[in-house]
Amino acid sequence: MSNPIFARLQATAQRLIAKYGQKGTVKRITPPDPVLGGDGTETSYPATLVPMTYDAKYIDGTTIKSGDIQIYISAIGLPIMPTVGDIVSANGTEYHVLNSDPNVYDGVTAVVHIVQGRQ
Repeated sequence: MSNPIFARLQATAQRLIAKYGQKGTVKRITPPDPVLGGDGTETSYPATLVPMTYDAKYIDGTTIKSGDIQIYISAIGLPIMPTVGDIVSANGTEYHVLNSDPNVYDGVTAVVHIVQGRQ
């Protein structure tokens, strides 16, 4: 059962991302059929997001590199949870998702998706 506090947090996150963010897309490429082969299917989902650079204290050169960005993606209206392997377009640039944190604290309501993106 969903906790009402998380629904309010989700609405607050949506409001802030809509105010300070931008429109972008989350692109997911499904692999081809293992038996029949063929090409993978590419599906783009519209999203509202905020791309931000990491603070210098978090950049360690291995897990987080200097060109990586942290992208906050609104969970409202996004039918998928961004995962590793997805591609997020922000600022006219495509970023590959290396790490994803869906922020589902009660197991039901995704408050906000935070992903690490690299060109």
